[in-house]
Amino acid sequence: MFHTQVNNPVERVFWGKVPIKAATSHLFFTKNTPTQSLLHTLKYQNQPEIGFYLGSMLGEEITKSNRFNHVDCIVPVPLHKRKLNKRGYNQCHYIANGIQSKIDKEIVENALVRSSFNKSQTKMNRFSRWLNVETIFELKASDSIENKHVLLIDDVVTTGSTLEACSKQLLKGNPASISIATVAYSA
Repeated sequence: MFHTQVNNPVERVFWGKVPIKAATSHLFFTKNTPTQSLLHTLKYQNQPEIGFYLGSMLGEEITKSNRFNHVDCIVPVPLHKRKLNKRGYNQCHYIANGIQSKIDKEIVENALVRSSFNKSQTKMNRFSRWLNVETIFELKASDSIENKHVLLIDDVVTTGSTLEACSKQLLKGNPASISIATVAYSA
């Protein structure tokens, strides 16, 4: 929905925190809506194909914007091994695959790892979210993103804490730039 807008609400989430080339979200996330239901089904009811579907819709949107046409690779936000084992899949991986089906760019799964297990952020305020994710990500494959325009993928952006923490780690790998795309934006 924001793919063509400069200084859109998603981009403003990151102002003064990390340098982002462009950012977009496909849907608004509010409680008791179809968007919430879809994302909860994706994450908690073992239906990863919803992630691919939502990612392909987001990818289609991205193809209509020249703001994302120089993306070199796609990096999904990683899950901790413990959460991955419990859920069985990383929903961001499926979203990234859906995006890839439209923009045909490499998915770099090993660029980042989630080195610490943290509790869910769904009921946390902005500061608590930031503290919860400040040091849980680690750059692992800097050579895979060096001098590349990285498209960082997540399901929902609320305060931007997770994406900010991931971006700070990615910046250590000297990418040419970082853009962000999420399925939904929660104001």
